[in-house]
Amino acid sequence: MDSRLITIGRASQMIGVSVQTLRRWDEAGKLSSFRKNEKGHRHYKREDIESYNVRDLFKLAKLWIADDSGFEPHSRFYCSDSSVFRARLSRMENELGKIEELNSIFPLISAITGEIGNNSFDHNLGNWPDIPGIFFAYNLNKKIVVLADRGQGILATLKRVKKSLTNHRDALYMAFTKIISGRAPESRGNGLKFVKDVVMNNKIGLFFQTGNACLEIKKQNFVFKIEESNINFRGCLTLIKF
Repeated sequence: MDSRLITIGRASQMIGVSVQTLRRWDEAGKLSSFRKNEKGHRHYKREDIESYNVRDLFKLAKLWIADDSGFEPHSRFYCSDSSVFRARLSRMENELGKIEELNSIFPLISAITGEIGNNSFDHNLGNWPDIPGIFFAYNLNKKIVVLADRGQGILATLKRVKKSLTNHRDALYMAFTKIISGRAPESRGNGLKFVKDVVMNNKIGLFFQTGNACLEIKKQNFVFKIEESNINFRGCLTLIKF
């Protein structure tokens, strides 16, 4: 067999999603396969799959959150409940603590990761639209943390207490800049304000998107900027760089 080609089963293992998901992506044109003949099995070019490899965790999370059909992520990245998330967060913090150059900020990286992940569970409890839980992965060599959820998103969450909100951009701005309420479960804005302050005062970068609104704070750049994206999805997607 041509070494440049791999089966759908092998592609599934390399990317970290199910065979069924790959079939859906193929039919939707997100990641195309080909067949050697009309009745043949799906095969992929190795180079195409490697470009979607788990090493690109952000791309994988984005594909998951934007997929029209909800499915559970690979078990390596899936935290089905908050106890699983806390255990993996603790493991990440221990690994971060072993990196000498991060001695001064690794507790902060863990703290903002925990704040974002816990928000997903706290504010979607009993109201998950399809797949409960979150995508949580990190690559310490690339110095990134990725989180995503297919929850209601910030706009739907904040409209419970701020009914005047009408768009994702205003909701995102409010969540990251305003103290909304000290009463649970309406405290999403308080936690994300803490995240913003930590990121803007340390050598940490942040990308965060909900709906069609996204913000980016680059490392050592104190500009807080919110823009509209041409991609719109329910839930939240986060990339932390350090």
